[in-house]
Amino acid sequence: MCGIFGWIPSLPLSSPSALPVARSMLVALRHRGPDDAGCLFFPAEDILHPQEGRPSSAEKPLALLLGQTRLSIIDLSSAGHQPMCSADGRYTLVYNGEIYNYRELRQELEQAGYVFHTLTDTEVLLQALIAWGPEALSRLTGMFAFAFLDAEHRSLFCARDCFGIKPFFWHAGETGFCFASEIPALLQIPGVPRRANPSAVYQYLCYGQYDMGGDILLADIHALPPAHCVEISLDDPTHVSPRRWWKPDIADTCALSFEEAAERLRDIFLTSVRLHLRSDVPLGVALSGGIDSSATTCAVRYLEPDIDLHTFSFIAAGSDVSEEHWATLVAKKTRAIRHMVTVEPAELSVDLDTLILSQGEPFGSTSIYAQYRVFRLARECGISVTLDGQGADELLAGYQGYPGPRMAGLLQHGQFFRMLKNFQAFRQWPGRSPAYLCQQIIREITPAGLMPLALRCVGRSVAPDWLNIASLREQSVRLQREDRRRHLYRDGSLLKSTLATQLIWNGLPQLLRHGDRNAMAHSIESRVPFLTRELAEFCLSLPEHYLVDDTGCSKSIFRRAMRGIVPDAILDRRDKIGFATPERRWLDTLGDWVVTILDQAENVPYLHMHIARQEWLDIRAGKSAFSWRVWRWLCYTRWVQLLGVTK
Repeated sequence: MCGIFGWIPSLPLSSPSALPVARSMLVALRHRGPDDAGCLFFPAEDILHPQEGRPSSAEKPLALLLGQTRLSIIDLSSAGHQPMCSADGRYTLVYNGEIYNYRELRQELEQAGYVFHTLTDTEVLLQALIAWGPEALSRLTGMFAFAFLDAEHRSLFCARDCFGIKPFFWHAGETGFCFASEIPALLQIPGVPRRANPSAVYQYLCYGQYDMGGDILLADIHALPPAHCVEISLDDPTHVSPRRWWKPDIADTCALSFEEAAERLRDIFLTSVRLHLRSDVPLGVALSGGIDSSATTCAVRYLEPDIDLHTFSFIAAGSDVSEEHWATLVAKKTRAIRHMVTVEPAELSVDLDTLILSQGEPFGSTSIYAQYRVFRLARECGISVTLDGQGADELLAGYQGYPGPRMAGLLQHGQFFRMLKNFQAFRQWPGRSPAYLCQQIIREITPAGLMPLALRCVGRSVAPDWLNIASLREQSVRLQREDRRRHLYRDGSLLKSTLATQLIWNGLPQLLRHGDRNAMAHSIESRVPFLTRELAEFCLSLPEHYLVDDTGCSKSIFRRAMRGIVPDAILDRRDKIGFATPERRWLDTLGDWVVTILDQAENVPYLHMHIARQEWLDIRAGKSAFSWRVWRWLCYTRWVQLLGVTK
């Protein structure tokens, strides 16, 4: 696990002039890779012979700078140093991630005549790209973001894994093309602007949407979207056209019975967990007590009966969102060495700025801080790798069971009476009141153009007073919730198109961003065994009633698959909490601190701060209802101040 960066300057720049930039980026990414660091300077006149570390003092033009900070996980020796070059010097790789099937790929490459000098997965990726080019991407099981230089062709090939587990941010402009694993590091490149992206700001503040495709809250910096790659010419670095290299298929292609499919799902999941256990450093599991993290924990114990199994949990003490009972049950079942952390609201106020800088952008709720503290605890206990249950909800129709897409899909196919049966079944589950279910169905069947009217009917506005709507309209911002689902999937199951869109565009990318930055802030590699291409393609090939059955049970097939491995009490749970925090109580306790931050904020782009401040005072006084908009004001305001974001 690492931090990577690179820069193709478009204007004449010497290696000595780039050295301070390289140093500042290495420092900015140190937390992602504290075990080693390296950078290469590629002279324009002799790109095949880069200079390591300290370039010569000669004022020669620079064609490319590549760098990496390393967290050693596999082959802890210096053989894993990056940037890693091929024997002939033609190819160079900087890479962040883990290729879990690297042993199998290595064997295949060796049989084809390729020679290896290390035991690292980095060298396997390097040789795979040399052997197969972009076609290597479809052979990889793992998480990755990398840049691969072909000096002979003067091109830089960059790619990101199927789900965007590992980050890759880029900018192209007058300064040339540059990239980095995190936004604060990328801002070390001279000339990278810090302007707010009005459309992304609107989506975040009004709807809580962020990390959607390539858009971020800064206008001139982009994320390479999940399952995308791009080739950059060293001679034309500002021409950037990412292309998708994978898109999940949602057709019902699985012909297995429910029981057969459950058995197959069990095998695929256990195989994935086994691969994710490959490590040369201690591992642990982030255990919330929900089905997904419990299944991961129990699968580890099932596969490795004798290892020391460490679990890490956040406990919301004295709250109705505490998972302590369930986490305790799983820890006892698996004979885990259990570690727990509780958090007082005042600790959030102390750590907020560090948390925001770690995340690089605003985020959705205080639960991200709970996760941050879980990873801090893991590092304090000497753990370098954790397994996490992220992705299962999006693959298996978790959360509330996606009642809107499920029932609207039945209506779409004329199955009215089956829809009514599902409606009655959904009502029996916590958090699924008739009003909620009706709202979810209406949301699915309402045309996009009528959505603003529908929101007004339920007391919500697409243009709340605390937003500077005039400024947003000047920037041609569309005042409606962005939804790409109908663009990505025009046909097929409404439920599965929703799941697939959340996997690769909006939903899961948020959670993966939180997990990656929180883990790497503490130099921990967070692994997500639910997120392999094989597992995703299998789940999305299933009939949707295998995912959400006619009793309203979410993750129906996975619950069946895990019987005998996970305690029945966990598999029969009807609620979902995760690392949730009692946000209202926390912000009430920190009310004066919130007021201070909002009072001190001036000229925050696209936000009427005086109205936001007054709304918070009304909420504290009980005159207005609490909502998550309060946290978004607070988080966005501090982000603007910390990064110096302008309009």
